Amino acid sequence: MQSETEILIIGGGLAGLTAALHLNKLGLNVILIEQDPYPHHKVCGEYISNEVLPYFKWLGLNIESLMPALISELLFTSLSGKSIQTKLPLGGFGLSRYTIDHYLYTELISRNVKVIHDRVVQVNFANDQFIVETATNSFTAAYVIGAYGKRSAIDVKLNRKFISKQSPYLAVKAHYQADFPNDVVSLHNFEGGYCGVSKVENNRLNICYLANYESFKKHKNILAYQENILYKNSYLKAIFEKAENLFDTPLTISQVSFEAKEPVYNHILMTGDTAGLIHPLCGNGMAMAIHSAKIVSTLLHQKINGKISSRATLENYYTMQWNREFKNRLKMGRILSSLLKNNNLERFTMNTLGKMPFLLNQIIKQTHGKPITITT
Repeated sequence: MQSETEILIIGGGLAGLTAALHLNKLGLNVILIEQDPYPHHKVCGEYISNEVLPYFKWLGLNIESLMPALISELLFTSLSGKSIQTKLPLGGFGLSRYTIDHYLYTELISRNVKVIHDRVVQVNFANDQFIVETATNSFTAAYVIGAYGKRSAIDVKLNRKFISKQSPYLAVKAHYQADFPNDVVSLHNFEGGYCGVSKVENNRLNICYLANYESFKKHKNILAYQENILYKNSYLKAIFEKAENLFDTPLTISQVSFEAKEPVYNHILMTGDTAGLIHPLCGNGMAMAIHSAKIVSTLLHQKINGKISSRATLENYYTMQWNREFKNRLKMGRILSSLLKNNNLERFTMNTLGKMPFLLNQIIKQTHGKPITITT
């Protein structure tokens, strides 16, 4: 049986869910396909810049009802033991993906948006339309939004360039009960990786880190790796030693790639991590995903209403706007990563920031956007 829709979204993470809400608000016919049922945890830093709040208000979302942790400070620590703390220009909030994704999903259901739990196995474009095959069904759509995350079997089928390159990174995440400031998001450098720590709802502490896989696999298990590698950063050691793990086992994902990706591939409009993964040092991937959903939804509405003349123009506009908003953020993440991998450069960077703390605020501004507003 084949179903037909104007817009089909592959993936129900932040970008996909937000785009579906936006397109539905504009009166467009949309179907979202997500493989996993809600709610579920995801490997994620779980900090969101306040830049998204005006956009969420326009979408009719009440994020405050989820009781997020309100974050106003950034703490950065180095392997050498130095630390810098500063105010976040816009501030942000902490919400688990378990909670916010489920909330956005329930909003979609309440607004009668069709959400299908299935696995996409093939995406083909021909004769100016898409045919999307799932494990149990087939769909035709005029437009497809890719919102399926960091990497997927779909990327293999599409033969995207980044998927063929081995990535040296593994990501690990868990929630903890611990005494930690509610208003601080902290980033900690350690040998071969970086760790983000901040509160989410219900006074839980989210700890998510990116590790070098070659270093990681030399240890028997996650706990041994943390004790032998992460604990070399005294700040991380103090946090872990006093924290009670609330997960049976931490979540892990491998092959986390920061290679350049394409905002448009095979006419699919890619959003969030599917279009480009921001380095955890920039700590703002969730806001990027939400913002990319706004950009793609606005442009699709213009195309369907005849304000954009062709599919090629739509794709060019999306690529240009995506690059304008996010390309420099991704570049800044790669630069910071290169600086902090080298012990001498790390010490130089921390000494420089210590003497000129205003530079840290400039870096934050380079990795965060302005408040996301809608012009109607």
